[in-house]
Amino acid sequence: MKSLKHGKSISVSVENITPFGIWIFVKEKEYFLSYKDYPYFKSQTLNSIQNVQFLHGYHLYWPDLDVDLEIDNLENPEKYPLKSKIIEKQKKHLTSHSTGRRIAAR
Repeated sequence: MKSLKHGKSISVSVENITPFGIWIFVKEKEYFLSYKDYPYFKSQTLNSIQNVQFLHGYHLYWPDLDVDLEIDNLENPEKYPLKSKIIEKQKKHLTSHSTGRRIAAR
């Protein structure tokens, strides 16, 4: 988190870290990032979660965690499913193949 000089307001801050997720305050709005929806924050150090930067007026970046989120991700999570396309393809590939044994024709 980077504070601005000369009395200007802080544009992003981590307000609270709970056993269920983190609360952040960005551009006069508060957001809850649950560990269920944002698992990369779980089991991280306080310093790494609190070290967040607000870039370009819409982009949150946690350099210690290499996590990037846009404000739109927080406001419209349904538009941004958190599933890897590579993992989904692997799952489809595995389930599309028969796992049973072949039975010889009689």
